[in-house]
Amino acid sequence: METEEAATGPGVVTRPSVRAAVAQATPVPFDRAATLQVVQTWAQRAAAADVDVLVFPEAFVGGYPKGSVFGAVVGDRTQAGREEFARYANAAITVPGDDVTHLAEITAAAALHLVIGVVERDGGTLYCTVLFFSPTGEFLGKRRKLMPTGAERLIWGYGDGSTMDVYDTAVGRLGAVICWENLMPAARMAMYAKGIELYCAPTADGRDGHHATMRHIAQEGRCFVLAANQVTRVRDFPPGHFAADADPDMVISRGGSSIIGPLGQVLAGPEYDAEALLVADLDLAEIIQAKYDFDVIGHYARPDVFQLLVNEAPAIPVAPMHGSPSSAFAGRPTSRVISA
Repeated sequence: METEEAATGPGVVTRPSVRAAVAQATPVPFDRAATLQVVQTWAQRAAAADVDVLVFPEAFVGGYPKGSVFGAVVGDRTQAGREEFARYANAAITVPGDDVTHLAEITAAAALHLVIGVVERDGGTLYCTVLFFSPTGEFLGKRRKLMPTGAERLIWGYGDGSTMDVYDTAVGRLGAVICWENLMPAARMAMYAKGIELYCAPTADGRDGHHATMRHIAQEGRCFVLAANQVTRVRDFPPGHFAADADPDMVISRGGSSIIGPLGQVLAGPEYDAEALLVADLDLAEIIQAKYDFDVIGHYARPDVFQLLVNEAPAIPVAPMHGSPSSAFAGRPTSRVISA
């Protein structure tokens, strides 16, 4: 990360130049230990390229189970499906836990900011989660996917507003919106209101339309978008995951990762059908320049017409109660209103 020279004149504010990277990599699905080795390899590559912030795809550690049905039909589940889910759950990580510590060590060794999608296990429920780390290996926090899409609802729980954080870091205000959450206007507005500058978008969607969404978000939020998707083929999955006669070279996830500037300009990618480390140098001064004529939560908002209520309280299913019933809810974060 470099700091730009200040222009002459009073009141000039400099912003850092950030080297950002997206790892369009191939994990080892359902094998977290092997995938952590993949993460280490790509973090080392990024460090060699003097990268300041590195983004990995959705559910990278633990696996995005494309093609799985988990024995589910409406009104019934099979024993084989339950056993498959148990195997999948055993590949998930706990937060905090030994795997988080390992990721912190990888991050510290590479001396960069790390944003990575994982499958998180909390009790008997799995969540699609993104973890954030600082260059010193500090665990900054996590972001749980609010709305699993389609069949993902069979295997992943719902996140809540308490993890919709944006982190104020040396490389800018850093946050994540996961896969089809990017199609949720209210979720985007909530992140814009937090001043997100590096909008990380781990995903499993490699379609052309998703790339168009990434460009739209960069223009709408006047932010840099770092979109990360993995590349996988049939051969990358455990034996038996796909039909025995499936072509081992058939592409399951095609990538499509990219880095987009705050006026919608494509700075890197999209790349398809191959692993790649996408790198771009980001001038954060471009963000305020872009907001000169469009600030979606500022001068271009109409709070007299539109407002958005964001509930940031954690959704706790069981809370200990001491004293009056209301005491169980004391001290929780309150909702807030933002202009939209």
